Amino acid sequence: MTSPALSLHEASFGYSGRTRVARLTLDVAPGSAVALIGPNGSGKSTLLRGILGLAELTGGSAVVLGTTPGRARRRTGVLPQTDSRETELPVSVRQVVAMGLYRELGPLRPLGAGGRAAVEAALARVGLSTFARRRFGELSGGQQQRAILARALVANPEMLLLDEPFNGLDRENRDTLLQLVAELRDEGRTVIVSTHDLEIAQRVCTHALLLSAGHHPEQPGHPAAFGPLDSALTLEAIGHAFQDATVELDHHTVTTTGHHEAE
Repeated sequence: MTSPALSLHEASFGYSGRTRVARLTLDVAPGSAVALIGPNGSGKSTLLRGILGLAELTGGSAVVLGTTPGRARRRTGVLPQTDSRETELPVSVRQVVAMGLYRELGPLRPLGAGGRAAVEAALARVGLSTFARRRFGELSGGQQQRAILARALVANPEMLLLDEPFNGLDRENRDTLLQLVAELRDEGRTVIVSTHDLEIAQRVCTHALLLSAGHHPEQPGHPAAFGPLDSALTLEAIGHAFQDATVELDHHTVTTTGHHEAE
């Protein structure tokens, strides 16, 4: 049997000893695409950082790609939230993508022929070859997202973590990224994508993990449901995760204030 790409047992993650997301138990098979869904404060970004070994494991156990989260980081690509990106640096799109190889090479070593070929292949994959010399900050938001995805892909990762990758994108760039995520999943890479958008889950994901926020700020987020998309992404689970909120599922409006209303 193939070992899970991600295995959590009663795992909790946080910072400075304070737990932000608690008691997760799940196994994610290689090649799965998991939609990580939950309201603000439910711990989605903390969980992604925990998988990378950048948030503290405050309880339980976590195995990523058969090893500890920190050791697995070299084999994991990351597409962070757009608002965390520095767009004023005077670097080209090609240089941004090449940064994805620095963990292996070190920032002062030349790329070499193999590294240059990997950068060009990653640029081509996201449709930015003609923008390679363009200053990164001159690109549109959607093009920047595609360039950062190329940076995440250039080192050929086994797992990809995408943190709200579709926020603010127009339909063309959104569809391009969705297609790329589907292709990466079909290649056997494990993809975990944090999102508020249920369309993303329905179009490209095989599984869903729903997190619910605590009832007050001092309470950590906790799991509401996990499993194959059809069984985990239900009105009941969404109602548990999104308290006092309205979301859409298959063109139905779900008002999660203790009951459900379809319109």
